[in-house]
Order: sequence, then structure tokens, then C-alpha cells
Amino acid sequence: MQTTLITNARIVNEGKIREGDLLIKNGRIENIAPSLSGEADRIIDAQGKALLPGMIDCHVHFREPGLEVKADMHSESGAAVAGGVTSIMEMPNTKPAAISNAVLEDKFALAATKCIANYSFHLGASNTNIDELLDMDPKKVCGVKLFMGASTGGLLVDRTEQLENIFGQIEVPISLHCEDTNTIRENEKSAREKFGDAIPFSEHWKIRSEEACYVSTKLAYELAVKYGSQIHVLHLTTAKELEFFKAGAVENKKITGEACPHMLWFSSDDYDEKGAFIKCNPSIKTPADRAAIRQAVIDGVIDTIGTDHAPHLYEEKLNPYGSAPSGLPLIQSAMTTAVELFPLEMVAEKTAHNPAKIFQCLERGFIREGYWADLVLIDTEKPHTVTKDNIKYKCGWSPFEGVTFKSSIDTTFVNGEIAYAADEINTAVRGQRLLFDR
Repeated sequence: MQTTLITNARIVNEGKIREGDLLIKNGRIENIAPSLSGEADRIIDAQGKALLPGMIDCHVHFREPGLEVKADMHSESGAAVAGGVTSIMEMPNTKPAAISNAVLEDKFALAATKCIANYSFHLGASNTNIDELLDMDPKKVCGVKLFMGASTGGLLVDRTEQLENIFGQIEVPISLHCEDTNTIRENEKSAREKFGDAIPFSEHWKIRSEEACYVSTKLAYELAVKYGSQIHVLHLTTAKELEFFKAGAVENKKITGEACPHMLWFSSDDYDEKGAFIKCNPSIKTPADRAAIRQAVIDGVIDTIGTDHAPHLYEEKLNPYGSAPSGLPLIQSAMTTAVELFPLEMVAEKTAHNPAKIFQCLERGFIREGYWADLVLIDTEKPHTVTKDNIKYKCGWSPFEGVTFKSSIDTTFVNGEIAYAADEINTAVRGQRLLFDR
């Protein structure tokens, strides 16, 4: 492999920013120093741009296999590297659902031929597959995904015995979608009684309500405390749920939480304008909830930023409320959203360091000598506006269209190879299967 020398970078890592140079050799970080000289196949003058560890996105839906009309591993991993994301952990609600190790390994084999970013896949929990969950290899699979609210493809776990089995026996991180199905059903029934089939999108946050999230997160918290489980609660949306999370270093936590870019950016005030294009589950809530989620990130109560990248076709989003699918394409704008809202040191912590710690990623998530060279150069002085012309998603749209961010992704390295630069994706790059230090 080529050697690459990055000079004059602002290296953002482990709570500090320092000016320096970095040498990549054989896909790994060979040397970091205030100044490096010598031979290299490629020299990149960063000219003061910020160099961060690439984002580890623990929460994506790439739709393959089974839903490739919406997205696929190649297209969405291309969008990922264009957004500074170098590793992804994908979810099991594909077709077929990844609720067996055999289906999971089929996805890994497919990813090896298609994924530009590094990859792992969650094994999905169902009401009947505890044996599959216990048979997974913890060194080669990121974790278990548990839907504690409405889902599809047999992925909803609502049997008490199975929940107890999962929380009591699973030792890898359990990633949780927390919404109470019965609460949602009652809220939707009330909305239909009021509006008939013409439910406005502005009702979505009332249907997928604060209470629906709170009841489910409370149950997850109680089970985790009872069994000492390691849980990571995804896409937190309400201030009320934050009572179950504590500030502090993730090394000292078994209960952690995630914020998503759309929850940090939009609020219920945006439904009238955006409609289905911000319809997602759990729903985007009130401005007060958004403010609380942002503050929880700052205070260390929320530990990671992940995207819940979930593309749907533009045409599907034109449907009425009842038939417009929930989910948004987000991965290309995640890091620029984070840079907009938080200091660079915090961006590195929430998008790379903490995901690596929570999931125990082997030799990734930090700018350290000997670690894989998964890196992103961010030009903090180059604004960009999201338009249809620069969107890389297969679905061709973004909820951030028209938004101007103050920063731009300049270059993304995956295992030392340039996967994205000058607005071009290097489609020849292939990521690696993530391994875990467990």
C-alpha cells in the first residue's frame, strides 16, 4: 500500500487539538509528531484543516438485502465516506431479517464485495431466537439489536420471558429502539377518530409520543439494572427519558444513549414545512426536547452521535400520513451537523471515541500510532449547502436540503486509503469487517 504523509493538520483527538503531521503506512497510523520529514508516496498538505478520527456510525439501515430499490451497501457506504463516516454498524431489519447467524454471515459476505466503509452488523432479537443470540461470535459481531416497540419482519420483542432472557444472558452491547406499542396504537386511534384518513404530519410527534418513549425506556432501564446488562439506547428524543442516564465517562457506564442529527436539528415546529420528509420513528419532538438533547450531549449524559440513516424513495414520502414510511437519509450530513453544534473535541468524542469504547472496537476510533488510519479531514472554513446536486444517497434527497453548514468534509481515509476527496467517492475502496476486543 502507498505511504501517505499528512502535514500541517490540526489533529483532534482525546480532548485535545494539536498541530502536527501524521504518517500512514500499510493502512495504519505509523507516526504522529509536530513535524515529520522523509519519503512518502503521497504528501497531503492539510493547510490547517481539522483531522479527526473517522466517525463510527453505530446505527444505520442500508436496506440490503431485500430493499435495494431504496438503497444498497455500496451506494450508502459511498454516502457515508462522503460524510466522514469510516465505519458503520448496520441494523437487522432487512429482507430477510437478520435474526440468525446464517443470514448475518450472508450480509458480511455481501459487504466484503460492496462496502466502501468498514462494517459490522447487529444480530436482531426476536421473540424466539435466544439460541441464535447466544451463539454469535462476540469478537466478530458488534452486538444485538432489540426493538422494544413497533417494528417489522418479526423483530418486535414483546414477550416478558424473552426480554428477561436477553437482558439476563446477553453479554455484548444491546442496542435498543424504545417505544411502547400500546401507547402508540391508542394515540393513533385517537388521531383517526379526530382526522379520519387525513391525519396531518404535525400529529406524528403526538402519536409517537413522549409517553411512548418514556414507558419503553423505563422498562429497558429497569431490566438493565436488574441484570447488569450493557445497553445502548438509540435515538433519544425526549427530555423526560434523560432521567435514566448519567453524566460521566463511558468506561464507567453500562447504560448509554445516542443522539441523532435530525433530533439535534429539527423540532415539531418543522412538521408543517417538512411533513413526511422528517417523519421518523421515534418522532422528532418539541423545541424544548431538542434543547435538552443538545445539552445532554454537552453534559456527557448522552454518549454518542449516530445517524439512524434510513432511506426511503422520494415518491414514497409523497404519500399521505398513514402510508408515508418513517425514516430519513442522514449519514452524509452527520459530522457537519455535529461540527455546527459542538466543539471539535466533543465531535471526536461522540462520533468516534465513545462508539469505539462502548462496542469495544479493535484498534479504531482514535488517532493513535498503530491504529487503523480511519481519518477525516474537515475544512472548518469552507461552508457548503446541501442540494440535490451534492447528495450521494441512492434515494436522491435529504431532509437537510437548503441548509448551509459552516464546514465541509475534505478527505476521508478508510484503512489508509482515500475513500473520498474533492467531492468524489473512490468506488474501488473496500472496507474491512470490524473486530471487537472482547
